[in-house]
Amino acid sequence: MTADTTRDRILGLIVTAGPVTAATLAQELSVTSAGVRRHLIALHHDGYITEHEQPGHAARGRGRPARSYVATPEGQEALTSAYADVAVDAMEFLRSHGALEEFVEAKAAELESILAAAVPADASMGDRVAALSLALGDRGYATSVRPGPGGVTLQLCQGHCPVQSIAEAAPEWCEAETRVFSRILNVHVQRLSTLAGGAHVCTTTIPLALASQTEGTP
Repeated sequence: MTADTTRDRILGLIVTAGPVTAATLAQELSVTSAGVRRHLIALHHDGYITEHEQPGHAARGRGRPARSYVATPEGQEALTSAYADVAVDAMEFLRSHGALEEFVEAKAAELESILAAAVPADASMGDRVAALSLALGDRGYATSVRPGPGGVTLQLCQGHCPVQSIAEAAPEWCEAETRVFSRILNVHVQRLSTLAGGAHVCTTTIPLALASQTEGTP
C-alpha cells in the first residue's frame, strides 16, 4: 500500500465518519497510530482537515479528551467533480428561465425511484435507514448512520455530497432530497445541517418509530 493510498483512505474516512479520532482511524484502516498521525499532520498542513471540538466533552481524570477531526471545505473539494462550475452555471440558467423547480423535482423523482428500490418496505426502521445509507453510497455520497440523542432517533450523516456545488447554488436541491428520504422511509425526517449550508456534514434526523408520512423540513 502506498503512502498516497493511505492518505486518501484517511481523508475519505474523515469525510465519511467525521468527527473521528486518530485511534479510530488507525483501528478502522489497520494503520499504525504513528502512521495515522503523520498523515493527519500532512492533511492538516494542506488545509484538508481541522480539529473539531465536541460540545459537552470534558476531560476525564488527568487526561485531555481525544482530538477528533473533520474535513474542511478544501478537503470536501478534493472529492468534488471537475464539472462543478458547469453544473452551477446550468442551475443559474434554469433559474433565470423559471425551470429550476421542475428540473429539481424531476431529478428528485429519479433519485427516489433508485433509492426506493434498495430499501425494503417491511424491514425495521434501522434496517431501512442502513439500506438507504448503502444506496446513497452507491450514488457517490459518503454516508454513515449514527444513533441520535436518547436512542429514539437515527442520524443519517452525509460527509460528502457529489452535488454539493449544485446544492449551494440551488438550496431547493437539499429540500427535495429531504422530501425523498421522508417518502421512502414513510416518516417525518428533519434535516439539521447541510454541507451546502457550511456544515462539515449533512445530518438528517429520523425517528425509529414508524409513523405516518410527513414531508421533511430541511
